[in-house]
Amino acid sequence: TMVSAMASLPRWGLGMAALGRPGYINLNRSSILGSDDRDVKTMQHQANTVMDRLFSLSVDNVAWLDCARSYGLSEKFVGEYLKSNNIKPDEVYVSSKWGYTYVADWKVSLEEGKPHEVKDHSVENFLKQVEETVEFLGDYVNLYQVHSATFESGILSDPKAHAALRKCRKERGWALGLSVSGPNQNDVLRQAMTLVENGEPLFDSVQCTYNVLEQHPAEALLEAHNSGIDIIIKEGLANGRALKNAAISKYAKQLGCEPDSLALACILAQPFEPRVLSGAITPDQLESNFKAIEVSGKLKEEPELLTEIMSACVVNSEQYWADRSALAWN
Repeated sequence: TMVSAMASLPRWGLGMAALGRPGYINLNRSSILGSDDRDVKTMQHQANTVMDRLFSLSVDNVAWLDCARSYGLSEKFVGEYLKSNNIKPDEVYVSSKWGYTYVADWKVSLEEGKPHEVKDHSVENFLKQVEETVEFLGDYVNLYQVHSATFESGILSDPKAHAALRKCRKERGWALGLSVSGPNQNDVLRQAMTLVENGEPLFDSVQCTYNVLEQHPAEALLEAHNSGIDIIIKEGLANGRALKNAAISKYAKQLGCEPDSLALACILAQPFEPRVLSGAITPDQLESNFKAIEVSGKLKEEPELLTEIMSACVVNSEQYWADRSALAWN
């Protein structure tokens, strides 16, 4: 059944948004990566050390890596790592995304108003990008996602694109997903769930922003989970902002864990049973994030405590997204 297939999916993965390119919006990158030249070789080496740790932490289950066409060279880094380490396709779970093109030319920050990535959800761009993904990741891909689906991008109402996606799933055996962002992610998700043909939903999976600060999509995520959709959570630390939250620090001390482990555990313990991506850019960050699995077990045993923590941290969704769009690429 669909549910048992989902149960075997890795609960925990590494998202490559911050490792596949020199610039990103997460806080304090330069204190970690250094402000000197982040050339391709340097970033690829950094990505490799984090992937090494991911595989050493994943001995009991399948390691999971999440890329996108627009995360700089993320697909190239992941594909080369897997091949050079002789990792077989059934020994790893790889998801990627299409719909944005990376245009920052390996620069950390661009002139005011210049975009780092350009969105195009047309069927033509899908057919172009799917070939590029195959070139880098070939047989490794398990899940291919529309990157940041919105009402404006047209993907939800384009039968030509839907037909091309279904054909891709049938021919390549990939699951299909969408990622969502912004204050109306829940509306986009609910609309996406209505795209069903002959009883077969178009999307098997959704990747959504949800964390201790931004809790707005919870209800829609539970509906999606109950309908059999695989729930993936991104930005679980709110680009680092959750770590500055006083309540998270307080409860982490109380529970004897690190703030990042607690913030991610609060997501893992949710009733929509999400799979969670870490945005770590060092092996130690990844390992600390990984401890969330253990902490989430405690929270599941104490649902009142989980509710208390979530209530202490929640912020207004519109404000959350306004604050996020003000974060600088660094």
